[in-house]
Amino acid sequence: MCGIVGGTAERNVVPILMEGLRRLEYRGYDSAGLAVRHDDGVQRRRALGKVAELQAKLDADPLEGRTGIAHTRWATHGAPSEANAHPHLSLPDIAIVHNGIIENHEELRADLQSKGYEFTSETDTEVIAHRVHMHLQQSDDLEQAVRKTVAELDGAYALVVMSKNEPGKLILAREGCPVVIGVGIGENFVASDVAALLPVTRKFMFLEEGDIAVMTRDGVVVTDADGALVKRKVTESELSADAIDRGGFRHYMLKEIYEQSRAVADTLSERIVDGRVLDAALGHAAKDVLDKIDNIHIVACGTSYHAGLVARYWLEEHCNVQCTVEIASEYRYRRVVVPANSLFVTVSQSGETADTLAALRKAKTLGYLTSLAICNVPESSLVRESELVMMTRAGPEIGVASTKAFTTQLTAFALVTLALARHRGMPEDTERKLTRQLIELPGLIDKVMGLDEEIEKVAGEFAEKHHALFLGRGAQNPVAMEGALKLKEISYIHAEAYAAGELKHGPLALVDEDMPVVTVAPNDDLLEKLKSNLQEVRARGGELFVFADPNVAFDDGDGVTLVKMPTHIEEFQAPILYTIPLQLLSYHVAVLKGTDVDQPRNLAKSVTVE
Repeated sequence: MCGIVGGTAERNVVPILMEGLRRLEYRGYDSAGLAVRHDDGVQRRRALGKVAELQAKLDADPLEGRTGIAHTRWATHGAPSEANAHPHLSLPDIAIVHNGIIENHEELRADLQSKGYEFTSETDTEVIAHRVHMHLQQSDDLEQAVRKTVAELDGAYALVVMSKNEPGKLILAREGCPVVIGVGIGENFVASDVAALLPVTRKFMFLEEGDIAVMTRDGVVVTDADGALVKRKVTESELSADAIDRGGFRHYMLKEIYEQSRAVADTLSERIVDGRVLDAALGHAAKDVLDKIDNIHIVACGTSYHAGLVARYWLEEHCNVQCTVEIASEYRYRRVVVPANSLFVTVSQSGETADTLAALRKAKTLGYLTSLAICNVPESSLVRESELVMMTRAGPEIGVASTKAFTTQLTAFALVTLALARHRGMPEDTERKLTRQLIELPGLIDKVMGLDEEIEKVAGEFAEKHHALFLGRGAQNPVAMEGALKLKEISYIHAEAYAAGELKHGPLALVDEDMPVVTVAPNDDLLEKLKSNLQEVRARGGELFVFADPNVAFDDGDGVTLVKMPTHIEEFQAPILYTIPLQLLSYHVAVLKGTDVDQPRNLAKSVTVE
């Protein structure tokens, strides 16, 4: 996910811009750059690689300016290179930074080329810069030029535009991507994330969809999509400047569990516009292949494999395509038959998982239609070697046991499902309903986090146990598998997961009063079947721990501990939201047992060897 920082002040803004970029490094990026309005006009520095490379250039050739913009870029249109790095210029007059995806950039580029504009990059952003310049030839007003430009754009964008002819002024625009304004005294700033601006202000204003703002040192004037003046509320953030550290949390794992609402929101950002998922969110080539996909093959390891298992339910139900999910270490060593028009999907938090990388390289020799990587690290090998990419935008995950990586992988799979479903005939009203459910997820995650104290008490029932059984049905079966994995990873309790309907085919032999049985019970079509399975457990003396929909009737008497979700959850949302109580349960059990929560024994965060 790209990062934007900008500002206008009575002091040199370059150190502020650079610190802002450092605070956005967690998002992942491949290049960085900045531009300032100087007495001689607009001056720019860019570098391929990390922010440190840009800082080295500034150390060797310093810049100063009281108005400037900066950016960290992850490549979408055009490979990682200094030429494709932001900010982009139109002649020496206009500088621009941009987050998002412009779907009609090719036709706009062709029109500009016919008018004599020359391009120095492969990006959709340079198109915007030249459009602003073109409109400025008809008017000397930068705001109006930006307004005319955004009216021509199809897609998602957050824009910050600077002109050498209007010192001390930045023009901001938002559609589908976050833009936050940091309000100061005699200075104002803009960014894509509050974290970038915490060292200079705690007061923030958030632009809404379609807003255009004129920002100067003295204030911010906001107009809506129709050009009418509007006021946006200024709020004071409770975050401190060290918010990207462990902060007040005892462990990174707990911090990362609590970060899930933001991580999911970031994963959704820039990818849903007007009730539909942008095809280009999967990469610039996605539009050409989505109509051709008839089969899907997902390959992953560990937690990522569980995300793929959930995705199979979504893809087969909503897209009507055959979907196979396989463990990467098994895939790479067997003879594979590839159906026609098959999409090969790899899933990895790090993008460097050895078995998954080897599977991708094998798949490239087998005639798949194309490959898609779902990953959290933009510069990783998996991303570089895949044709299509869906970044999960979880931010840095320090704890070895994945939490926000899993829920953002599920969010990414949900986006892929809806993008493909539209090409396979999903009605528009159904797509809008499901995208609305995705947009609701961050708020619902925050509500589920309200169960933390109750779950901490429940965890005491597991502290002296040596085994546990997790049950689920349908798309909740992989959720149960993930819950069992979390418990065994960090508490060292032997835990297994089964499809609840399989109980009578063997696992019931393990059930007794010393075997806690954990299950999730959303209010769906399989609920009554699940209840019958749980009766089998109670009949054998098993102790049940049930996380249930608030509208589901369960007896929480002797042998049954019931934790009710704070609100009804739709079926499409359920795998993401029912995962969170299981994460919290595992965390609190591990704390009670005194294990090393963040670095459990024998495990590594990124498995880069076979």
